[in-house]
Amino acid sequence: MVRTIIPAILALAFLAAPAAAEFNKVSDRATFLQLVTGKTLSRPLVRLQVTPAGAIKGRGASWDVTGAWSWQGGYFCRDLNWGGDDLGYNCQEVRANGNRVIFTSDRGAGQSAEFRLR
Repeated sequence: MVRTIIPAILALAFLAAPAAAEFNKVSDRATFLQLVTGKTLSRPLVRLQVTPAGAIKGRGASWDVTGAWSWQGGYFCRDLNWGGDDLGYNCQEVRANGNRVIFTSDRGAGQSAEFRLR
């Protein structure tokens, strides 16, 4: 009897647990700036700052990262240089949850990178 009750209790506990926190789309420049101003976007081997004046600066895997950004049509659009290599221009969807931000290239249709805000 106990062997059948415990799985049922566990199943109910998982159903009652809140869903994993969702990342909400950041759709305007002001909200984006509230998230990133004065903070460092970090992930393993990468530390970046995005300034209100439209600059991107930092380090990625021991190389300098520099660039410029603007907000266009609900997307973070950036032109980036990493260690002397031009990574080009790309508009990215931004989603946030607390101190975590996900950037997804090609207006949300490409690859994603998650950063912590520190």
